[in-house]
Amino acid sequence: MKKIKTVLSVAAVLVAAAVMLGLLTRLLEPKYATDLEEGSFLAQYYEEAGGHDVIFIGDCEVYANFSPMELYRDYGITAYVRGTSQQLIWQSYYILKETLEYETPKAVVYNVNAMRYSEPVSEAYNRLTIDNMRWSDEKIGIIRASMTEEEDFMSYVFPILRYHSRFDELTAEDLQYFFQGKTNTFNGYQMNTNVVSVGTLPTKRVLRDYSFRDICWQYLEEMTRLCQEKGVELILIKAPSLYPYWYDQYDAQIQQYADQNGLAYYNFTTCAEEIGLDFSTDTYDGGLHLNLAGAVKMSRYFGSMLADVHGMPDRRDDPQTAAIYEEKLRAYDAEAQKEKGTNP
Repeated sequence: MKKIKTVLSVAAVLVAAAVMLGLLTRLLEPKYATDLEEGSFLAQYYEEAGGHDVIFIGDCEVYANFSPMELYRDYGITAYVRGTSQQLIWQSYYILKETLEYETPKAVVYNVNAMRYSEPVSEAYNRLTIDNMRWSDEKIGIIRASMTEEEDFMSYVFPILRYHSRFDELTAEDLQYFFQGKTNTFNGYQMNTNVVSVGTLPTKRVLRDYSFRDICWQYLEEMTRLCQEKGVELILIKAPSLYPYWYDQYDAQIQQYADQNGLAYYNFTTCAEEIGLDFSTDTYDGGLHLNLAGAVKMSRYFGSMLADVHGMPDRRDDPQTAAIYEEKLRAYDAEAQKEKGTNP
């Protein structure tokens, strides 16, 4: 009996220590609520997973430029954007793989901008993508593929090893969002109503080599194969932007790959006029990303293609879907009016 009590006491101590460690870790982890909001985007998907006909995967060019609310409003298309800042192609692959564990959409739209990057950029960008993913084989894979030489795998397993020094940086926000993070997207779309018109762009440099690296092709091939296995249409796009430059040589390589693999590829950098974009009013950072006005135009334009060319269904006649999205649209429109009032 004494031995059993000892075992139970030790177990209780270990459980209490684990709970305390978990609580302390949660306190010290960045909440990504109002600062570096991009770090919270992937986590918001888990409460919304399932029932999407279109999933967007990629970097900031998807979460800034495509609004699922507009896709539903105009075409009844249910969509979600799983985008993060500087999302590299191996990260997109693991995010896609994770997403397909939760649902099987009719189409995945991948923004190919990341094909230009063949090495990890920084720990800071890695953290914005990885920190709030749920633990899974895909999270382990994305960590191993993304780490810089200075990073340690165990700091992702035990974030307190990375964030223990945040004691001096804690704010009221860390307590406010201790139990529940802040929802700051609409199906993964980050709304921005600021207007910063395009100014003088950097000189377009001539590159020594325009070829995408093997590692990028390998992961694009893996994404293609994964979609084929799941019966999901993979659609490649290059979102509209004036900078960084999307060279004709880049475009030709992606077009060739799409043709060889029977994929649709749309380069929206070449059709701003057709879309109706005005980079004096439709961008919040001088032509890199679209603001709300630009995202509305871009979403309507692409939504028509998704519906008419790719056969995405109109779900507005489904009562359950309609009820969910009508509530979402009310919140979305209210936030748009609030933002426009703040940023006239």
